[in-house]
Amino acid sequence: MTSQPAPIPFIDLKAQRRRMGAAVDEAILRVVNHGAYIMGPEVAELERQLAAFCGAKHCLSCANGTDALALVLMAQGVGPGDAVFVPAFTFVATAEVVAWVGATAVFVDVEPASFNIDPASLEAAIIWAAQNGLRPRMVMPVDLFGQPADYRRVLPVAQKHKLFVLCDAAQSFGARLGNKAVGTFGDATSTSFFPAKPLGCYGDGGAVFTDSDAMIEVMRSLRVHGQNKDDKYDNVRVGMNGRLDTMQAAVLIEKLKIFPEEIEARNRIALRYNAALGDVAIVPTLMPDATSVWAQYCIRVRNRDALAAACKAAGIPTAIYYPIPLNRQSAYKHFPSAPGGVPVSDRLAGEVIALPMHPYLDAATQDRIIATVRAAMGGKG
Repeated sequence: MTSQPAPIPFIDLKAQRRRMGAAVDEAILRVVNHGAYIMGPEVAELERQLAAFCGAKHCLSCANGTDALALVLMAQGVGPGDAVFVPAFTFVATAEVVAWVGATAVFVDVEPASFNIDPASLEAAIIWAAQNGLRPRMVMPVDLFGQPADYRRVLPVAQKHKLFVLCDAAQSFGARLGNKAVGTFGDATSTSFFPAKPLGCYGDGGAVFTDSDAMIEVMRSLRVHGQNKDDKYDNVRVGMNGRLDTMQAAVLIEKLKIFPEEIEARNRIALRYNAALGDVAIVPTLMPDATSVWAQYCIRVRNRDALAAACKAAGIPTAIYYPIPLNRQSAYKHFPSAPGGVPVSDRLAGEVIALPMHPYLDAATQDRIIATVRAAMGGKG
């Protein structure tokens, strides 16, 4: 009787936990002992460190990455009649917050090499929206899988049409494009600290980055039910309960200390994958002068189901990001798409498959993954 191969984790958070050891335990215990479980001193300290890490003037932490997006839309007064341009190939939260505020999501196609928003499709969508009774207000580029969108081409389109730019960096915090870090492009940037993210906490969390003094003050109010900063029982706007727990801030402060080393490890692992799989699959590529934090490592194949089955039989987990573009999801298919549709997003949804990726993926385990993929794809040894 043949024994089954030992399963490997898709993301090995336990390995990170072992590396950090007592540091996280002590950070959590400090919060337990001082008792400031909501908006304790670690929250402000985390915000200071995150802003310094990426070079943004302001950072506002919040309860999760979806709230981070919503805070910006609410602060900007986006609402009914406004068009917000969203890539069709991304996680639902990007469009979800647009629906929350009553605005219209207009789905834009992405580029096949980077998986990120296509500036030509964006411009066509903006023109269409204006011609069809909508007010173009905002574009939300998503830095999918860890690489920044091509802001060198996206920002001029947004400036030409006077759009606010909210960068959805839920998967890319820690990456760079040229001499700038994620968190400093556009008018505001949101990110997520969901545990599976490159920088994740032990629950849910998020943050917004901006250089705008006026907007950060509005978002601070919105984060706590829209309260007046001088009188918390005088709520001056309709807000949300969007605070980050102090304990999560304490965890993130410790994780931020090792984050640069983990980014280096992720890039090393991605390069090994690319070198070993480039002849049997379409592997991800980076733009010139861009880095990635490789939130996911996704390849493109035509026989995805067969590959997933072969990996499962070998104890190797895979995932599909994302099997249904937003324009075809039940709750969002009534929203319009750019002229000509989103054919690249539709194609990618049928081809993309993610392999295990995390900073603690050792060479032997990665070689096992590579060998399985190559065999399933008909590649040689």
